[in-house]
Amino acid sequence: MNSVTKALLMPLLAVWVLAQRGPRPVVAALLLSWGGDVALEVDGFFLAGMALFAGAHVCYVTYFVREGALDALRRRPVIPVVYTIVWVTLVIALWPGLGDLRLPVAGYSLLLTATAVTAAGHGLRIGAGGALFLLSDTLIAFDLADLPLPPMNGLVVMATYIAAQYLLASGIVNRLRARNLHGQAVARGEARGAT
Repeated sequence: MNSVTKALLMPLLAVWVLAQRGPRPVVAALLLSWGGDVALEVDGFFLAGMALFAGAHVCYVTYFVREGALDALRRRPVIPVVYTIVWVTLVIALWPGLGDLRLPVAGYSLLLTATAVTAAGHGLRIGAGGALFLLSDTLIAFDLADLPLPPMNGLVVMATYIAAQYLLASGIVNRLRARNLHGQAVARGEARGAT
């Protein structure tokens, strides 16, 4: 049941973002995540799944940077500093137990952290989505490295992953909608002033 649910959720969310005229990079991120979800359910396709999720994070980071995340983060430098410390700490903790996956996980986790950092530059809702994505995948990495896990880890991973993607997608769509409404109000005001 979990596999079927995971396989359906991201395409549905991508369709919703498209219907809301959301940005294409976010749709691409959701579809790449869907591919990653499917790949992770097939034995021997873990690295392929990780690569697809890495592509999703590239899409998210690209979108957030284009939308001014770096300027926002310059005003709040504590965010990248804290996330850098979190990333370094996680890599150090995971490294001994990862074996051949050390470099792929370190690289992937850097992209994952970049999503969390740049998402944080776009407000609380989107930032929470980035943080939950980091938490969800960190729990998967802890499992790979044979580190202690919370009770019902699979459920926690799934819940945080779904919440992360929903918060990211809905936060982005809501932000664009608010910007468009503001633009329309300004245009109406200018039109009134011209008459």
